[in-house]
Amino acid sequence: MRLVHHDRITDLWKLRLETPSDLWRITRFIHPGELVGASTTRRDPEAPADVASAEKTRRRVWLVVRAEQVEFHGFTKHVRISGPIVEGPFDIGRHHTLDLVEGDEVSVVKPSVSAGDRTILDEGIEGRGDATILIAAVDWGDSALLRVRGRAILPVVDLRRTIAGKQFGGGQGEKDRAQYVAELLELIRREAPGATAVILAGPGFLKEELAKRLAEADPSLRARLKIFATSESGRVGVDELLRSGRAAEALAGTVAAEELGLVEELVRGLGSGTRAAVGREEVEEAVRFGAVGTLLVSESLLADPTAIPLLEEARQAHARLFVVREDGEAGRRLKSVGGLGAILRFDWTSARAKDGPTRSPGPPRAGPRTDS
Repeated sequence: MRLVHHDRITDLWKLRLETPSDLWRITRFIHPGELVGASTTRRDPEAPADVASAEKTRRRVWLVVRAEQVEFHGFTKHVRISGPIVEGPFDIGRHHTLDLVEGDEVSVVKPSVSAGDRTILDEGIEGRGDATILIAAVDWGDSALLRVRGRAILPVVDLRRTIAGKQFGGGQGEKDRAQYVAELLELIRREAPGATAVILAGPGFLKEELAKRLAEADPSLRARLKIFATSESGRVGVDELLRSGRAAEALAGTVAAEELGLVEELVRGLGSGTRAAVGREEVEEAVRFGAVGTLLVSESLLADPTAIPLLEEARQAHARLFVVREDGEAGRRLKSVGGLGAILRFDWTSARAKDGPTRSPGPPRAGPRTDS
């Protein structure tokens, strides 16, 4: 995301959407009631009266609408913003839908920028370019290729084949394996040119064989190849790798991997009893105590009037805010504990946990550690 212009007098933000992840970010940055402008097309009302409406020429114009509904369509990669037209060459007051795609510019008038808004904006501006990582989690007969870019984990292909066992004669097993390797090599080489890193993961030694063959066929790939062992292949193996943090260096710059890693760290902190807080009351207490290092918040809470003051207080206390999308595994895990979770800077126990049962949906808290 590129900040094209910011007018502090009129509170106008003009942004360029440079990646698919920016489409999700702008959806969360814009709230109902705000003025949103973009280049769009609309039927020309000045066409002759005898011309049917469906046949009127569409003109490209800059329109500003007052947002009533903002929708992100991840599959088709576009954002729809609907509302009445407040500025434009014609049809003032009539409803219109702005359709934004990657590469578009959009203006937003925001009288106030909340902590959640600032978090989304900073993430987009600092993450310009969103490095693309290709991950292949492979094993004989069951492999998956995915692209990780920014906040998006995009499936490329699931490659499942039946591989004959040693009990079959005629060398059928060897033929099946050779054909399977050839298919994987073709797929990886097709997707690799646009990737800053190519990660091969999975159990067994298939990943090492693929790495060797890829480097021999295309020496320019050698520096971008990374190999990691996982207990599973396919999408399950990819999730395992992202959660483990073992590929953190190779995945640097991909918010999707960081998202899974932070939620996993929150879960581990809950296991220790004193390194995490979940649920609104407990998180509020931890923020006021200055114990929060990173505050994880579900995306749907960004516009929640009851959550906004807490996010502001956390930002003022120098806690890092991280917005978690709700359509992935990390989002589902965070939502199951109330949509708010804090990774703590130091061992801390809620006063409610000491005095009696906590209303937090997390596990019972252990007592604070003491030096012996």
